[in-house]
Amino acid sequence: MGQKCRWVQATKCQLLVASLFVTLLGLSIAILTMITYHEERFIVISKVSLETNPIRTFRSLVLYAGICLSSILTVAATLSVVATWRDMKSAAAVGFLCFAVVFCASVQAAYWTVTNSAEAEDAMMDVYDFVYEEVRSNSSNNRRQELLTIHETFLCCGKKLLFEETSHIENETCQSETAGTTKEDCLQEIHIFLKKHMRFVSVLMIITTIIMVYGMILTSFLCFSIHLNNSLDRKDKYVLAGQ
Repeated sequence: MGQKCRWVQATKCQLLVASLFVTLLGLSIAILTMITYHEERFIVISKVSLETNPIRTFRSLVLYAGICLSSILTVAATLSVVATWRDMKSAAAVGFLCFAVVFCASVQAAYWTVTNSAEAEDAMMDVYDFVYEEVRSNSSNNRRQELLTIHETFLCCGKKLLFEETSHIENETCQSETAGTTKEDCLQEIHIFLKKHMRFVSVLMIITTIIMVYGMILTSFLCFSIHLNNSLDRKDKYVLAGQ
């Protein structure tokens, strides 16, 4: 019995430490969500006036998913602390459920960032290509201003493959200092930016997955221990009552 108590106490200590990391993880996801949603380069692409702008939908999806994940992680950490201090089986069970939900979401998010992150990159490039071609085909002041804003935000200048054919577009929509110092075209800058951003997201999701597995193991063991302890207490009471 003494050895079992030591195992339970060790589990509780580990769960308290894990709860601290889960809280920090929820805060990290919330911060990354806000950075993504308020990132100027995402905003400038999402503001391009299209009937269906995929980046606008992407930003909204990231915001809602990030808020939900960080909220569930906060709830899971709180329930884990409550279950540890008060030996509440229900709190441990709900905490396990929260960890399981976040685990499934983080696995899906990590898989998407590894296999389908090119979709977000293609969407941003398609929007830029649309604006660029619109400026080439007509002299709309609105499109020209959108292209100029994109160049200023990404610190890029047009598309390298078309410099010789349509150099007047770069001359009109690129700042002189930007056009003179930029080595890569805008498509390349979009690729570099999204590659770095998705790397942060994938690393955070992998860390989240690992911590969620650890949290599920601890909460399930604690829930089983509380259930077993309650069963033993009831058994002792029944024996005393029979005597």
